[in-house]
Amino acid sequence: MTLNCIAVDDEPLALGLVSKFIEQTPFLNLVGKFSSAVEALKALHSQKIDVIFLDIQMPDLNGIELARVLGTGADKPRVIFTTAYNQFALEGYKVDALDYLLKPFNYEEFLRAAQKAYNYSVLVNKSGGAASAPDPAAETGQADEQYLFLKVEYQLVRIALDDILYIEGLKDYVKVHLKTSEKALLSLTSLKALEEKLPAKRFMRVHRSFIVALDKITSMTKNSVQIGKTLITIGDQYKDAFGQFVGKWI
Repeated sequence: MTLNCIAVDDEPLALGLVSKFIEQTPFLNLVGKFSSAVEALKALHSQKIDVIFLDIQMPDLNGIELARVLGTGADKPRVIFTTAYNQFALEGYKVDALDYLLKPFNYEEFLRAAQKAYNYSVLVNKSGGAASAPDPAAETGQADEQYLFLKVEYQLVRIALDDILYIEGLKDYVKVHLKTSEKALLSLTSLKALEEKLPAKRFMRVHRSFIVALDKITSMTKNSVQIGKTLITIGDQYKDAFGQFVGKWI
């Protein structure tokens, strides 16, 4: 599999270097190189691009703004930022960038990011869509997957559903608490989006800020569930659904 790429940078030397790196990487195909994001946007509307190596600080339209324009979904190009400014790392994470190369970087660092893009594309092709996209089967409670992929920092992490204890929503982030690790995984997504990916027969939203793994509940009342040492209150709007679940076991 070969990935079609473009390079976007308003600095000629930087643009030349990234273009050279793309051309010497066997699984990358350089489709075009552009000195502005506006020029790149025109190209994106006329051909299929898999990966954009994108500078951030550019006139007219900067890299972050271009990444926002790309939207979401399985078909959108994956973005790898190439920048001299590390203060944009969080912004890059928020627009779902695949990686973040800090200038000056060498070919080894470039190749590592390119390999990540390749692995991501292989994963998407195998799953028939974006690894992070909602699964229609999950939305109807019919999903039977054994794991999910969650974006943690700048990589996709495979998480076994059996390993999940509960998931905590924190505004723009979620914390996934696991039975095999004391450290929770932090991902930039919403609790609602994650809820749609999880099989309803195994997980339940019990609070505006919590989803629990039903088989990890160690005790329960009509107002709370206990998972290990953690006590989670049942939110008022979720009590009816939870009551129906409890009723099956009484």
